[in-house]
Amino acid sequence: MEKIKDFFKTFLLIELLKGMALTGRYMFARKITVQFPDEKTPQSFRFRGLHAQRRYENGEERCIGCKLCEAVCPAMAIKIAVAEREDGTRRTTQYDIDLTKCIFCGFCEESCPVDAIVETRVFEYHGEKRGDLYYTKPMLLAVGDKHEAQIARDRAADSKYR
Repeated sequence: MEKIKDFFKTFLLIELLKGMALTGRYMFARKITVQFPDEKTPQSFRFRGLHAQRRYENGEERCIGCKLCEAVCPAMAIKIAVAEREDGTRRTTQYDIDLTKCIFCGFCEESCPVDAIVETRVFEYHGEKRGDLYYTKPMLLAVGDKHEAQIARDRAADSKYR
């Protein structure tokens, strides 16, 4: 009896009709496709995109050269060189991130004691050559200066969860 049922299911193309019914059910439903360049989806304040370095309100860079972000980076994408200033404080002379190696895990951001390195909401960037995605300290500071208002709002929204 089971073989006869299987024969009629195959002969009458029952699976095909079920598939067509499912397609027909969703054909006239409301579409959820986002037309990307024109429409944007909402982003979380914890979105991890392009890296940036922040400055204090007086314009001085925040990074104290502790090298915690370099130590915690699982992809070894961060390279830091530190020098001591005449007032006894340490500051970075070199802070490079290779975004082709970076896995955007956010460990660098979590390990930083002074919120110097953050990951912004910027995800629309590209490089045509490998060297275009190698961000140096001046480039990271420029990204931070450009997006500081958004970074500050995101950090304020996230502060109650830290």
